[in-house]
Amino acid sequence: MSLRKENSSMLPKVMNGCLFFFQEFLKHPLQIGSVIPSSQALIRRVIDAAQVKQAKTIVELGPGTGCTTRAILENMGRDARLLSIEINPNFYSIISQIQDGRLITHLGDARKLKQILNDHHLQAPEAIISGIPFSTMSDECGSQIIRAIHEVLAPGGRFVAYQLSKKVISLCSPVMGQERVQLEFLNIPPMRVCCWEKGNGNGNGSGTNVTRKLQ
Repeated sequence: MSLRKENSSMLPKVMNGCLFFFQEFLKHPLQIGSVIPSSQALIRRVIDAAQVKQAKTIVELGPGTGCTTRAILENMGRDARLLSIEINPNFYSIISQIQDGRLITHLGDARKLKQILNDHHLQAPEAIISGIPFSTMSDECGSQIIRAIHEVLAPGGRFVAYQLSKKVISLCSPVMGQERVQLEFLNIPPMRVCCWEKGNGNGNGSGTNVTRKLQ
């Protein structure tokens, strides 16, 4: 099949995925951070910021229709594990269809991250990637998620959040310290890619006391 024909055959799938994503946004606008899935440019920037290739345990919060999930699987090691946590049952049903033995899908709340990791017998993650919209949730809920992330993240591990709003920065600063921010304009809408590293210069130094195995 020629590249032109292959791209043409993929177009309806992409359009159907965007339509489904938009429909879910209309149903649950507080749970979904954008009206369409992330662009490939944004996904590449997120993957690089999280240093996915070096991580053995990776957590994804809010995978949506799985665009970033598939990219993580393509870039992570053969012996690595990916835990994707989704609160929307319709999105969860989509990512659960991804056939990869390294992927664990979980329908649940990111605030229960420590318990979810323990339930799946996973070690402290070196990378946590989040697309959930902190700007649409209460400060209390957002802070609970950030504290849960900081508690389980391995020393030197990275938390990467791609967001339209700056709210995640204000929530993270008291817990995770100074952020590094990149802007990705090749996305609709343009997104901030915010990165924190635990106990390694721009994250809370208390992270160095966390053991590799969650207790």
